[in-house]
Amino acid sequence: MSLKLKKNKWKFKSIKFRVFLLILIFGITPMMVMRIGILRNFERREVESKTTQIATQAKLLAAQIASSNYLTKQNSEVINAEVVQLSGLYDGRIMIIDENYAIVKDTYDMDEGKIITSNEVVTSFQGKSTSRYDRKLGYLEMTLPITNPTTQKVMGVFVVNMSSNTIMTNYEYYRGQANIFTLILGILIVVGAIAFSELLVVPLKKLRYTLNQRRNGLADEAVNTKGCQEVEDIAEEINGLITSMKVLDESRQEFVSNVSHELKTPITSMKVLADSLLAQEDAPAELYREFMEDIAAEVERESKIISDLLSLVKMDKSAAKPDIALVNINELLEVIMKRIEPIAKTANVELVLESFRPVSAEVDEVKLSLAFSNLIENAVKYNKEEGGWVRVTLNADHQYFYLTVEDSGIGIPEDSINHVFERFYRVDKSHSREIGGTGLGLAITRNSILLHKGAIKVHSELNVGTTFSVRIPLNYINN
Repeated sequence: MSLKLKKNKWKFKSIKFRVFLLILIFGITPMMVMRIGILRNFERREVESKTTQIATQAKLLAAQIASSNYLTKQNSEVINAEVVQLSGLYDGRIMIIDENYAIVKDTYDMDEGKIITSNEVVTSFQGKSTSRYDRKLGYLEMTLPITNPTTQKVMGVFVVNMSSNTIMTNYEYYRGQANIFTLILGILIVVGAIAFSELLVVPLKKLRYTLNQRRNGLADEAVNTKGCQEVEDIAEEINGLITSMKVLDESRQEFVSNVSHELKTPITSMKVLADSLLAQEDAPAELYREFMEDIAAEVERESKIISDLLSLVKMDKSAAKPDIALVNINELLEVIMKRIEPIAKTANVELVLESFRPVSAEVDEVKLSLAFSNLIENAVKYNKEEGGWVRVTLNADHQYFYLTVEDSGIGIPEDSINHVFERFYRVDKSHSREIGGTGLGLAITRNSILLHKGAIKVHSELNVGTTFSVRIPLNYINN
């Protein structure tokens, strides 16, 4: 497809063209309908006016005919003159028919003495007047009964056929005037449609220009386009989207910086230890062993960071579908508690599980197990040095199951509670590094719970303890 055709295609798809077309349709269509209606109404009124005029004069003439002996002998010069005069006045033809349906008078001198039995004549013999307008053939016909004034008996029929040239001449004149008016009004509608459609897209053009300026780095201010309410609403939504993207970009940059730092720190430590060993030619075996143990610990720490990062990336992938199955949550927690029990005993922390009822739910067992393990293991690791406890409770209703992990640990400062689910965020960096924390555990936990369309909340008091509350639907909800 050529560039020109592509441009034309976009023009036809544009809002400006569609608005122009709508105004054109809804402006010209009613005008044309009104024009046709007015002209037809004018023609009808002209026909009615002519019919009334002819009927008035024909009735007077019919009354004269009825009161004379004209139907038998057409010897009345006065009536003959009036009939001819009326025929000439309306440029038409008049016929007078007697009771035997014979034409006794024809101003065209064509059919005198002939019999006529048309529907209109028969109707008039029944005492009714008729009128018929034939626009195509260009004539107006009327029939009136000639009634005996004494007996009220129909003696004959008065027929008038007139040309509609006068009506059509007036009609053509007014149609010409209507065409001129329609043309002028049509031009005004087209000009108005073009102007209005241009005016309508001005705010959109401004919006597009501002966005291009922002994209090219030529402007940093918020998108602010004055115009119709809809465009202002779009600008407001775009500003919100830009703000969200800024926050996301800053978060991404911070995440990359944190990842770089966290991955670089163990490597730096290992390099320092290795360089120290290499600098000592006759270093004792004990020193070698001590340094190698430290290097092994740093390698383990590096491995844990990478594993947590991989878990987090898998959680973030929108295309990765969870492996949903019906899982017994009571048994899942018992397995997790059994796995963490040795860590709790080493830390001298009492580990308690309370299940109020059997719970089965549609979940991804691997991802949910990782989330619950992080919560319980953190509760153990960040507990009191002596005499600490961790209480895990499980409950459910008809729609959700609820997990609570409560501990008697060191707690979380109030200014840190809103950040504990952020990646690489650690409340006590020295303590976290001491016990091998990477700052990714709670981020992984939150992502896993959100993946199950659940929710997690935290309540903590410094040096008293922390409680994590989790709510997850029993039935997995597909988007």
